[in-house]
Amino acid sequence: MNKKTSLTVLVLTALIATSLWGCAPEIGSDQWCANLKEKPKGDWSMNEAADFTKHCMLK
Repeated sequence: MNKKTSLTVLVLTALIATSLWGCAPEIGSDQWCANLKEKPKGDWSMNEAADFTKHCMLK
């Protein structure tokens, strides 16, 4: 790829990632807790498990 094509791909990737990132519910919100309850517990990260305990179970 030439330099211009690489830059275009990088910019498009950044725009897509930014738009998807804005769609995630805030950690600790009711929607976030509901989404995590639907996710298999084996797929939770350590941070998700800690945040779930802190925000969803101890409210």
